[in-house]
Amino acid sequence: MGWWPFKSKAKAGRIPDAILKDTRYWLTGLQEACERNFDSPEEARRQIRQMSGEWNDANDQGLMVDSLLEGLKLRAYLLVNCDDDEFTQWLDNLEFWQPGWRPPGNRQTDDS
Repeated sequence: MGWWPFKSKAKAGRIPDAILKDTRYWLTGLQEACERNFDSPEEARRQIRQMSGEWNDANDQGLMVDSLLEGLKLRAYLLVNCDDDEFTQWLDNLEFWQPGWRPPGNRQTDDS
């Protein structure tokens, strides 16, 4: 009989094994690593370099889109290559930690 109510549902509704982590997840991880080490920028820079490898791996595995990787690497570059005073300024800049942030004068839109 085909009326059995406990029949398994079609596989189309299943949740995929690999769940993508969103932009906020990755940015929060970077921000937390920096804030935990606000008084030791060199330790923060070490952790950022380590995280960069994790980002590359996630991108290679298809768990991170290319645009997210580009944004994280841009932030990491600025944080790793600045002096300690600039590091603190980047930490305090709320716009810097928002998804879609670009440095002033480097905004590219679909209109241009």
